[in-house]
Amino acid sequence: MTLPEVNNLYSTDDRCRELLERLRWPEGLICPRCKDTRVSRLKEYARYECVGCEYQFTATSGTIFHDSHLPLPIWFIAVLLLCEAKKGMSAMQLKRTIWGKDKGSYKTAWYLCHRIRAAMKEVDQPMLDGTVEMDETYVGGKKKGFGSKVARDAKEVVIGLRQRNGDLRFFHAEDAKSGTLRQYIQENVSTDVDVIITDSFPAYKHAVGDVEHKTVNHLAGEYARYENGACVTTNTVESAFSLLKRGIMGSWHKISAKHLVAYLDEMTFRFNRRKRSDLFIDTLRHMVTADPLTFESLTA
Repeated sequence: MTLPEVNNLYSTDDRCRELLERLRWPEGLICPRCKDTRVSRLKEYARYECVGCEYQFTATSGTIFHDSHLPLPIWFIAVLLLCEAKKGMSAMQLKRTIWGKDKGSYKTAWYLCHRIRAAMKEVDQPMLDGTVEMDETYVGGKKKGFGSKVARDAKEVVIGLRQRNGDLRFFHAEDAKSGTLRQYIQENVSTDVDVIITDSFPAYKHAVGDVEHKTVNHLAGEYARYENGACVTTNTVESAFSLLKRGIMGSWHKISAKHLVAYLDEMTFRFNRRKRSDLFIDTLRHMVTADPLTFESLTA
């Protein structure tokens, strides 16, 4: 989906609502409250009433769009911009692109971005298997000497898991100790995994446990080697880390530890769907099934 296509196909609220209704109720209208299929349309367009519980609703009721005063075409443009920005888009850039330099507010754009990110949080993810690469990195904070303990203490830990030719997972972790790493492995990696590949960081040895485990020694200048025709490397998960850091430094510029998880969710959602032609539609589908996000809860 391109920007001209979105402007042409979804230029009015009516057209946008038609699409959202199809995405939310692909098998026909259902009451969001009591799940009754006996639903009638009111005279007011796009508003419905449940015959069973008399609840009135629209396609956006109880979704990420709930209580928004922004026109739906603006929402659709914002969704497309965030979907197609490989390294993410800042709220300030979104504001300038949609409203211009002298109109709109940063607060509105920031809230809009975070509501779209909230819908990008993936649930019920399948366990990773096959060949899984795992690594940790440190983001944010003020650097006070390369490799020093002070520098690392000032940063936030991000754990990365990536199935070879499969999905990517990012996690904001409290630390990179073996117990923490083990927890992420147990919650996200199948017990039938072929092999877990990490660097030579000592904590991984205890975290992996009895699973087949291979390492590459970065300290010795080793970044990839071949064993029986298979490549032992963590380069694919590290390339995802590189994309994340380019987003932080080049697009978002500054993110808080409080909202780091939201940015990680956005990055992994877009990364795992980077080859899909229906990325825009799939994002909207998540937005009409995700719970609302109020400004009060976002800033609490």
